[in-house]
Amino acid sequence: MQSPDNMHKSGVVAIIGPPNAGKSTLLNNFIGCKLAIVTPKPQTTRNQISGILSRQGLQIVFLDTPGIHRPASHLNSLLVQVAWQSLAEADLVLLVCDGALATARPARFQREMELIRSRIDGMDIDLVVAVNKIDLLKDKSVLMPIIDQMHSLFPNAELIPVSAAQGQNTEHLLQVITSYIPFGPPLFPEDQLSTLPMRFLTSEIIRERLFLSLDRELPYSLAVAIEHWSEDISRNLVTIHALIYVPKQSHKGIVIGQGGKKLKQIGQQARQEIENLLSMQVHLKLWVKIKPKWTENQNFVLQFLPELSS
Repeated sequence: MQSPDNMHKSGVVAIIGPPNAGKSTLLNNFIGCKLAIVTPKPQTTRNQISGILSRQGLQIVFLDTPGIHRPASHLNSLLVQVAWQSLAEADLVLLVCDGALATARPARFQREMELIRSRIDGMDIDLVVAVNKIDLLKDKSVLMPIIDQMHSLFPNAELIPVSAAQGQNTEHLLQVITSYIPFGPPLFPEDQLSTLPMRFLTSEIIRERLFLSLDRELPYSLAVAIEHWSEDISRNLVTIHALIYVPKQSHKGIVIGQGGKKLKQIGQQARQEIENLLSMQVHLKLWVKIKPKWTENQNFVLQFLPELSS
């Protein structure tokens, strides 16, 4: 049953933070399904990923963003631009930081937080800080110094310790977030989970499988484009052709693997996830194409970053 507009809350929350802080895991936890791809490797998210949480009397549009860092390439500069751009749309900013990193590499953690503070200082924004990965802190006594450190950096923010991966304290975090959401009608139908098209979500699934299957450095030089999409409703079948772009001939060989085994394995794993997403049978074909220095080609990069090309 729909709540009256004067009783219904509706708003936008931008999730920001350094690479690999757990932003995408937290988004998926809130929405209750996998929208943003998650890997152990930093800078996995390249786009602003939207997830729509609808409950009785409440709708929150979460915007997961690329990790904020000091960019070393043109692609990374554009990714950071995507992250900061999301703040203009938001009623609340949720900063996610890695509590485990704060103890393991305190100097790096301090640098990451100071970089973010330097950008949001003076901004008229409401801020909530989620200190994530508390499940990795074997000695919980170290948590209070981390919270004190974050209080000194962001004195006006509410701080909530959570574990996005384990779901610890995430419901409390959501309650705190909800308290900042303004009253208003829903922005989207209550059964809609994202503003992103299925083609994009499909390309992200393929990219995730590439991240998880290949060498550490190679995934950052990969891009996935959906070249063909056709649906046969009578057969409950969707046919998808996707191009995987790599910058070097040697990378192409790594992706394909000996006798095509690696590419076949990636395709099989991706197809299973895409079928779960679409609730349809999927015929997936993958090709690998060389695109030299594509990460420095702005026109080419922008086709994968619709937030900046529109």
